[in-house]
Amino acid sequence: MAQTSMPEQKYRAEISRRNPTLFVFLIDRSGSMNEPFGNDVAVRKKDGVADIINRTLDVLVDRCAKGHEILNRYSISVIGYGGHVEFAFGGPLAARPRVSIAELAQHPLRIEERTRQVYDGAGGCFTETIKFPIWFEPVADGNTPMAPALELAYQVVAEFVQEHPLAFPPIVMNITDGQPDPGTEPEVESVANRLRNLATQDGQVLLFNAHISESTGQPILFPDSHAILSDQYARFLFRISSVLPPTLLRAARSMYPNLRLGDQARGFAYQADLVSVVQFLDIGTIATRSVAR
Repeated sequence: MAQTSMPEQKYRAEISRRNPTLFVFLIDRSGSMNEPFGNDVAVRKKDGVADIINRTLDVLVDRCAKGHEILNRYSISVIGYGGHVEFAFGGPLAARPRVSIAELAQHPLRIEERTRQVYDGAGGCFTETIKFPIWFEPVADGNTPMAPALELAYQVVAEFVQEHPLAFPPIVMNITDGQPDPGTEPEVESVANRLRNLATQDGQVLLFNAHISESTGQPILFPDSHAILSDQYARFLFRISSVLPPTLLRAARSMYPNLRLGDQARGFAYQADLVSVVQFLDIGTIATRSVAR
């Protein structure tokens, strides 16, 4: 299905407690996620992605914090697909199709202490201990049932847009390291098209796809043409990914000016490394900052 630029007047709805939006994260949990992440042999793909997802969820919680209160501006869904296709939160949130951001903040599985290096502004650095909430655990098992995962996302999103017809359109972000199960590409494309055709009065649902890699190839982020993609599977994921709407495109250009995003840039990443996946999710969620209340 051909896609063109999004209308300028769309994707501008205020995000508030009365009019929240929805983020859906689809996470590949197939057996190949046990492999190293790019050229960082010390990090497995499943562990790197889990850390990035947990970081992103923590950022979204912080974005909704007002004093000691968490304002319910967002609903969140996390779906894992590998040996099973399932809603991937654990603990009190287990099996929940979607949760409010306040519920998410209240129910991490655990909080770990981690260290990071911080520059002191004078040419040196120091080690800082931080609290790191965990909501999503790394798993790697089975094949890559992408079509059923997208179908489950469709059900979650369809229910949400029916309940919130004026909302900023939901954003679905799919992170995978491989092709869908053999022979299922037509099914994946069909359900992806149905998912993107869901809409609120503010615009159609956005579907972004990130391919992560064990190779050391140069990451390709938000391309505007399939011509630079030599891999057939990369062109397939590009085809089913949404064109960035103008509001999100402007925010992405401001945040990452070195990416040089074209007007037809799509929500797609290929051969993404750890840094690229962080950028991918940052851009996938950043536009909501300017419209949230």
